[in-house]
Amino acid sequence: MSNNRYPEEFKIEAVRQITDKGYSVADVSRRLDVSVHSLYAWVKKYGPEAEKHAAQTEEQAELKRLRKELQRVTEERDILKKAAAYFAKQSD
Repeated sequence: MSNNRYPEEFKIEAVRQITDKGYSVADVSRRLDVSVHSLYAWVKKYGPEAEKHAAQTEEQAELKRLRKELQRVTEERDILKKAAAYFAKQSD
C-alpha cells in the first residue's frame, strides 16, 4: 500500500463504491491500493451516516469541555469554602 494523500473526490468515489454499488471494503481496498483502515475511516467521514458521526463527535467534545469546566468550578468552590472557614475562625 502506498502512503499517498488522496483528493476528497477520490475518497468520496471509493465510499460510493462500497455504499452504493455494494462492493466489499476488501475488494475496493485491493483495486484502489488503499488500506482497509483508510476506507473504513472514509466511510465514517463521507458515508451515509456521516452526519450522525459528526454530531456524536461534537457532542462528545462538548461533554468533555463541560466536565472539565465542572471540575474547575468544583475546585474553586472548595477553595472558597476553606477560605470562608479560615476567615470565620480569624474573626472570632
